[in-house]
Formats: sequence, C-alpha cells, structure tokens
Amino acid sequence: MTTQEAPLASASAPRFFADVAIDRTQPNWKQQLTAPAPLALDGGSNYYWELDTNKGPMRFRLLHGTAPMHVTSTIYLTELGFYDDVVFHRVIPGFMAQGGDPTGTGRGGPGYMYSGEFGGAERHDRPGLLSMANAGPGTDGSQFFITFVPTPWLDGKHTIFGEIEAGMDTVKALEAAGSRGGKTTEPLMINKATISVEPVPTSGSG
Repeated sequence: MTTQEAPLASASAPRFFADVAIDRTQPNWKQQLTAPAPLALDGGSNYYWELDTNKGPMRFRLLHGTAPMHVTSTIYLTELGFYDDVVFHRVIPGFMAQGGDPTGTGRGGPGYMYSGEFGGAERHDRPGLLSMANAGPGTDGSQFFITFVPTPWLDGKHTIFGEIEAGMDTVKALEAAGSRGGKTTEPLMINKATISVEPVPTSGSG
C-alpha cells in the first residue's frame, strides 16, 4: 500500500449504472434507493474511489475481490451522486472518520441494507483503511469510516472494502478536525466522489 501524496490519477470512468433513473427533484431521493444487482467486476482491473473533500483529495483502491457487494454498492451510489455534498459527521482522533449519511445525523442510509463480507484476509491493522459502518449484522448501507490507527476489535464486524492509495495528508487533516465525542470542530465535506478503473499493472518481462 502506498500513501505518498500525489494528484489523483486520471482514468476512464465507465458508467456501470447508466440505465438507473432517479428522480432527483424529490428532497429525500438519497434515502429511497433500491439495492443494485451485483456487478461482474474484472479481476484484471483496479477500481478506485476518489473523494474530493474540503480538506483535500483521497484515493482508495477498492477490494472487489473480497468485498464485491460493498464495492458494487459504492460504485452504484457514487455514480448516482449520492456521496456528493455529504459530510463526515463523526470524527474521533486516534480512531476514525465516519461519513456517508445523507442526513448528516448518523442515522441515515440509502434505503437498502445488506450483509457484511468477511471471507478475505483483510484486518483492521493499519491507518487508511476503508470500512463499512453498521448497526449490527445485515445493516450495511452507505455509511463508511476511514481508520486513523489499527482497530482490531472491529474485525469480523465491519467489512473492509478499500485501502488508501493517495491522500494520507487529507486523512490526517480530517483527524485534526475531530473531537473525543466525535463532533467535528468545522464542517468536513465530500464535495465530489468519483470512480475510476485502471488495468492491474503487469510485471516487466526479463
């Protein structure tokens, strides 16, 4: 995993859910969505979730091999514009930053829920991991958190579905704006979320 700071790489952004019609004139459309069908994700490609925040950019490599439904849902919600203009509503220094609730209260979600995926070897063993928040088994939705430190007590309870590739300075800036009780000292906003896809690098010959 690399965490050195770099501009977000440009890449193609396929429209996986181009045929989904959403009535965005409804004030609560983000809370009235139906679950997407699982995508057939290409093992020869890397899928990236790129967040432009008011504290800077972050880029996460999504773990579609071990958390395919979580990655499918993330791509789906991102392409619908769900995460745009959504805040990090809970940030605890020395723990994590939580966001992805369209209501900003910690109680909202996309209108559907699904189960955790724990078949891989991923563990909450380092900073910069992308993991799904929930209220118990079968309640995963849109809320996620980014770890600031290892959090091993969350293993088997929260699905890790990504890891940071660039933007660790942004993660640290988010942490600096948190508090022991979780209330942020200033607004922390996701301005825009996007998906990019790149071929998995191949080893050089010779």
